[in-house]
Formats: sequence, structure tokens, C-alpha cells
Amino acid sequence: MTETAAASEATAVYRRIEPGDRLPTLSQDCGDMKGFVFDSCAGRFLLFGLFLSADDPDIRAMVEAVAARSDLFDGERVSFFGVSVMPRDREVHRLTGVEPGVRFVWDFDRTVSNACGATPLNGDVAKGGAVARKWLLVDPSMRVLRSWPMRETPVEEVIAAVEALPPPDGFGGVTRPAPVLMLPNVLAPELCRQLTDLHRNQGGGRDIGFFRGNQQVYDPSFKSRRDVTITDPALIAALKDSLGRRILPEIEKLFFMRANYVERHLIGCYSAEDGGHFRPHIDNGAPSTAHRRFAISINLNDGFEGGEVVFPEYNMAGYKAPAGWAVVFPCAILHAVRRVTAGSRYAYLPFVYDDTGKAILTERENAERAQRAEVGPNPSDSRPG
Repeated sequence: MTETAAASEATAVYRRIEPGDRLPTLSQDCGDMKGFVFDSCAGRFLLFGLFLSADDPDIRAMVEAVAARSDLFDGERVSFFGVSVMPRDREVHRLTGVEPGVRFVWDFDRTVSNACGATPLNGDVAKGGAVARKWLLVDPSMRVLRSWPMRETPVEEVIAAVEALPPPDGFGGVTRPAPVLMLPNVLAPELCRQLTDLHRNQGGGRDIGFFRGNQQVYDPSFKSRRDVTITDPALIAALKDSLGRRILPEIEKLFFMRANYVERHLIGCYSAEDGGHFRPHIDNGAPSTAHRRFAISINLNDGFEGGEVVFPEYNMAGYKAPAGWAVVFPCAILHAVRRVTAGSRYAYLPFVYDDTGKAILTERENAERAQRAEVGPNPSDSRPG
């Protein structure tokens, strides 16, 4: 009786995932990292080896043959993720990756395996439920390129297919433009200088961290930027006037969304001295940021090197706008800021959202207030009621 025996096949229900389908947004424990987000790997090819269990020596030998090719899976052009659903693979077989390009995913709740159609949605693998071990190749835009059944495919064929892949930026022979606006002369030169001076005069700002899940965390290997919040009402009014006249009408014209609200008036500084950068992320992925619709990045100065905004799902060209120009993009797009290698990049970095986003924000705030009321007042909690 094979792993896909007729009796099991008759009742097993798998998620359908085919070439051209986008890989579902997933996070899972990977190596020693908790909750690794696979979308952060956009911009390179990904090979998933959904082997499920290394107890079978033939399967283990195939996976180890791929994992041994760290020269091919370098984390820049291609990455490999071996996916296991059995704790024995970590505890007994000692499968270990070679970062940054070879990693093993501990998919003990089958989040990844179910999403990729390798384990049945209605079966129990631990009790012998049918499985479909497979290789799954994903392109730089996070869409499935092809798949192979693992048992029936010589591992040399899979490796040869990966070796034949083009450079990620040349995938398909075309450049895929990101849905990004670059708008000229949004802020006047004197306003840009005023904002830059404000940052410098406040001691260079501070690290405000970022959200991972629903937790605010500080990780300089992921994000290095120092921020100053604008509080001057007259300055805020001038900024809102520029946004309202020069950006919001363009968003409405091209994306059919009327942005009525601005979140945060913040000046960020990515400096070469601090290794300023921000690794791939999205701006509305946490419950506390789900209301955001568009991000706005307005450079306030020239004369720095690096610091381009990159959208790896689409291409790796990067956007480096002149001072006063705006780069505007949907918050759901994966993006990164390349490391600043000389000087400092100052930028005004607000978000905007619409009435739908406002309703999401209000619902969350009401839920938080209700939760605080249930647990009673906290003497150390200085937030307004």
C-alpha cells in the first residue's frame, strides 16, 4: 500500500495549488526562528521540498542532496526550504540548514503543508493519512512556477531545473513594474530643509521599532532608522495641505480610493553611520496597522548613497526620488529600504487611509477599550481612556 493508496485518495481533500497561483501568505517556525514570514523572500526563486518526514531513507537522501547545494541555494538568487511535519526530524534526524539559503521548516501544525497541497485538509498524517510529497518551485513574484512529485522525480532533475533558472530580475524576459507612483515637487525645498533641521535639532531621533505580529519589537538587524515625530500644529497643517493638493487626488484618480485621514507625521533618518536600512516588510500586516491603505515616502534631501526603496515582488531596480518628490504605494506591497552606504537619508513618512480603514481602526480601538474595562485600571497605564 503506497502513501497515496486508493482508499486514502478517495477521501483526502487537498488544497489546489497550480502554476500561476500565488503562494499563500504564510509564517512558520524555520530553523531557530519563530514565525518566519515567507513573503519576505520575494525577489528570488524559492524551492520548497515538502518531504513531510525524514523517516524514509530515500526521501531523506533526496532532501539532503538538495540541502548540500548551498552554492546553488545562496539566499540571493535561490533559497531552499525543506518542510517537515514530524518533530523527529529536528530531534532525531538533526536536519540543519545552511543559512541564508538552506533552511528547514518545522511545520508541526501543517500550516505550510496544507497550504501547498502536500497534506490532506481532512486527514491525519500521524495516523497514516495520505500525503503528497512534492517539490514546489516559486518564482520571484511569489507565484508557483512548477511542481514535481517527490518520489517519482529524480533529485538530479530538480537540481538541474534550478540551475537553469535565469537571474531573478530577468525572470520571464521582462521587467515587471510595481504599482507605485513617483510624484514630483510635493514638498517645497524650504519645507524639506525645515523638516531636516527639525530632526537634527532634536538629537537625531530615536528607534521606534516595528510591529511583528501584534507586538512592537526592536531589531536593528531588521530595521535601523531614527525617527522624530512632528508636533508643531502649523507645520502639520502645511504638510497636510501639500498631501491634500498633490498626492491624495492622484491616489483617488488612479486607485479609486478617497483618502480622508493621515496617520503620523514622522521624519525618519536612515544613516550610513547606523547602517540604516529596513528589510522586506508590509505596512498593514499586523492587527494594529490593518487600517492603513497607502504609504508615502518623501525624501527631504539629496547627497546620500544607497537608501533606495525596493519592491522585490516586482523588480529590484529601486526608487530613489529627488528631494521633495514622493514615492506612493499600497501598504500591502512588500518593500524594503536598501542600506545607506554614505551620508544620511531624511524622509517624511506618513500613511493615509479611507473611511473603510477608519472603521477598522475604530473597531480595534473599541475592542481595546472594552478589554481594558474588563481587567480594570492599571496604575502604570498612562494611555487616555
